[in-house]
Amino acid sequence: KTDAPVSNLEVLVLRRYPPRVVSNRKWTGRAAAACGRDESGVVGLVLWDDQIEQVATGDIVQITNGWCKQRLGERVVSTAGMGLFELLDNHSESLSYGTI
Repeated sequence: KTDAPVSNLEVLVLRRYPPRVVSNRKWTGRAAAACGRDESGVVGLVLWDDQIEQVATGDIVQITNGWCKQRLGERVVSTAGMGLFELLDNHSESLSYGTI
């Protein structure tokens, strides 16, 4: 669901894009876009600082207490500073999204 908190979401990472530096009045640091899929389809991911190097294609990540927004008609999910990010085992049996 867009424009809503994300209590718990597991995503298979399909691609991670190169990081860039983001600077505004609240925060300065690195951010990177990624795309993945969950049980409902394709979803965009925003990765922050140390999350960027933790994620590779084929990894399964879990977002807890994050947010979901709509950008250019697509769902985008992030931890947004308050949420938790966890890299799960690639052989998780809780997901069945097919092959990459």
